[in-house]
Amino acid sequence: MLNLKTMKLYQSLSIVFFTGMSLGISSCSKFLDRVPPSSLKEELVANKKGINALLVGAYGALDGQDFTDGDMTNLSGGSGYAVSPDNWIYGSVCGGDAHKGSDHFDSPPTLDLARFSAGATNSFLNDKWRVNYEGITRCNTVLKLLPEATDMSEDEKTEIAAEAHFLRGHYYSDLKKMFNMVPWIDESTTDMKTPNNQDIWPKIEADFKSAMDHLALTQGEVGRPNKWAAAAYLAKTYMYEHKYNEAKPLFDLITTTGVTSKGDRYALRNRFEDNFDAATENTSESVFAIQYDANDNSGTSANANQGQMLNYPYNGPFSCCGFFQPTQDLVNSYITDAQGLPILDGYNTHNVNTETVDPRLDWTVGRKGIPYLDWGIHPGDTWIREASTAGHYSPKKNVYWQATQDEYYDPRGWAPGNAINYNVIRYADVLLMAAECEAQLGNTDAAERYVNIVRTRAARPESAVYKYEDNSEPMGGFSDQQAANYKVSPYPNGTFSSKGKDYALKAIYFERKLELAMEGHRFFDLVRWGIADQAMNAFFAFEGAATLDIQGASFIKGTNEYFAIPQRQIDLSTNGGKITLQQNNGYH
Repeated sequence: MLNLKTMKLYQSLSIVFFTGMSLGISSCSKFLDRVPPSSLKEELVANKKGINALLVGAYGALDGQDFTDGDMTNLSGGSGYAVSPDNWIYGSVCGGDAHKGSDHFDSPPTLDLARFSAGATNSFLNDKWRVNYEGITRCNTVLKLLPEATDMSEDEKTEIAAEAHFLRGHYYSDLKKMFNMVPWIDESTTDMKTPNNQDIWPKIEADFKSAMDHLALTQGEVGRPNKWAAAAYLAKTYMYEHKYNEAKPLFDLITTTGVTSKGDRYALRNRFEDNFDAATENTSESVFAIQYDANDNSGTSANANQGQMLNYPYNGPFSCCGFFQPTQDLVNSYITDAQGLPILDGYNTHNVNTETVDPRLDWTVGRKGIPYLDWGIHPGDTWIREASTAGHYSPKKNVYWQATQDEYYDPRGWAPGNAINYNVIRYADVLLMAAECEAQLGNTDAAERYVNIVRTRAARPESAVYKYEDNSEPMGGFSDQQAANYKVSPYPNGTFSSKGKDYALKAIYFERKLELAMEGHRFFDLVRWGIADQAMNAFFAFEGAATLDIQGASFIKGTNEYFAIPQRQIDLSTNGGKITLQQNNGYH
């Protein structure tokens, strides 16, 4: 595994190189005035040791969290959760998976984002921009200094360059999804006040192509990408560009011959919950994951999934804080019909408490009467800070098991930390993108096969949630009685072909909602599919009738598909009296 303690230590070390290249960072003297530990100064040279240290620093920016300023602080100096790499705010809250949570007046920037009323002065957007460009700058520094290293073989240089290109592609793709038109800064850029007047997807493609061509098939350290991780990122890039003919061969290769960085063939685990358990991570289902650690002797909890530290039930067995509460719309999406299939239209007219449900619901959402991992039966609103503004449910995928807390829970700070990795891309995501690609090309039978691989795993007994042995307390373990009336089935053979491409795509889109809920993908998917305005305004109409936080909210087509370019960055881009960065449509 990557040495996460060292990774965080090099975050401060790396700033010495990055100050002259970071876009917009110069506005924060506190961020720049740190001096690296003297014992590490000799590594700040273009040799093998120094280059590897700088590459570790580029990995260290993946979670966006600061190491030296204490808990809950990001690399930009703002809140740790504002830049969480799982995009729980921008992808899930803004996509209708979850409410902001807590109480109505807690974290106004998050509420404005959830309601699509956030403008260019929203501080979280500036943090997100700066942290991603910090990661880009670290990659650029590696690529700029790498040719000067004289004590490295060409093979070593090739591998390091490939990893730097992969990481840079990751940071840029996050910016592109968020802001659309962003400036491209690379290792050869000399004028950092570069305009944002070009589509950078082709340049992101080039980074991932380079990474795919040159990365090793296996890696000696968990956390480093391999050839197939780069292929998956490249295929996903093509999906955002609607280049289905280019994406299909990659999906064919990944699903037939792809392996993890450890050399295991990609495959779904029998148990859905294994993707969200620190004891069962970096498995055959992990394509690329951001590594977290707890109790790592670093002196802080910065490595312990700091971006999700607020997202635990309130007034329960955890110290904080009641954010990120699943919506009723999401919960109702898991209701199944008599055949065990999802209800693609009209699911919000059904009752989740009286009908059959997909068991993925109870690994995704904490709801009343269902075991909450091994913490006890979820009591409902007792664990909710303010149900009138955030609903009646708790997040679950980011929560650690009580039985493993000695190893995977970090007790420092005022909010819980844990060692649960974030899978940026997991294999189920790849399978569903492959299904979407096939459907877009008219290959509905192939699309159905991919979807059914995912649904078959959901239908396995291992993917169900079970009642406690004594039906109320977790101490005796789990019984063999399922906790709810679960029923989920694959689509009958030929369903997609008989009902046509539009139905197939609707089913695939819905399957992504079920499988990847609360993982930061939903909003970006809706935008990619061109249906964000329809989906979000329908969501606001339904959910806003019962929860006050989004009452009256609306999504404006042609504007809200992307967030506002931070005003601070526009101001800093002034060159010769002229503004270099242009604002996105509809923002002022």
